[in-house]
Amino acid sequence: MTELNERDALRADVYRLLGRLLRAAPDASLLEWLAGLDVEQDGSLLAQRWASLVAAAGETSAERLERAHFRHLVGVVQGDITPYASWYRNGELMDAALVALRRDLKALGFQRAGHSQDPEDHLAALCEVMAMLIEARSPDEARFFMRHLAPWASQCLADLGRVETSFHASLGRLGQAFIEEEGRRLEAESQEDAVRIVEP
Repeated sequence: MTELNERDALRADVYRLLGRLLRAAPDASLLEWLAGLDVEQDGSLLAQRWASLVAAAGETSAERLERAHFRHLVGVVQGDITPYASWYRNGELMDAALVALRRDLKALGFQRAGHSQDPEDHLAALCEVMAMLIEARSPDEARFFMRHLAPWASQCLADLGRVETSFHASLGRLGQAFIEEEGRRLEAESQEDAVRIVEP
């Protein structure tokens, strides 16, 4: 297989970064890396959102973000944001959206990591799956996105974009812009039949 083109490699990297930051607060080295990113300002909304996240990363600390992450995305009972497909789509955790997702993940050959305590419909996990589908050049990438991310992920990230912590709000707004751009691009692809080349 040839290497991923630059666009798809970048898309996979963005999904992995979103997954990492939605799952846990950044440590000091990741925060330093984010604060040092050089964002090319091309006038696009995504570039503006990247610049906001970079600026927010340079104005905080890993310790503060550890507490903020717990408050916003975990909580004692639940955080300010409940980043699960079943919550956003059905209003309850561990509901129909999770059942459908587990069925599709099994068909694609994915299974939950043994160390993970989160259900598979956590937004971080879905971002990680998207990164792997892109890197594998899976013909199911677009359909997986439209079925399991498009109906709710943008709203979840928009909600995160309204929290009081600048870093997490910037993350939410960046994620929302990225997911909405992905949705526009992948919607047409999702309606096409996958073509598989099978060696005789």
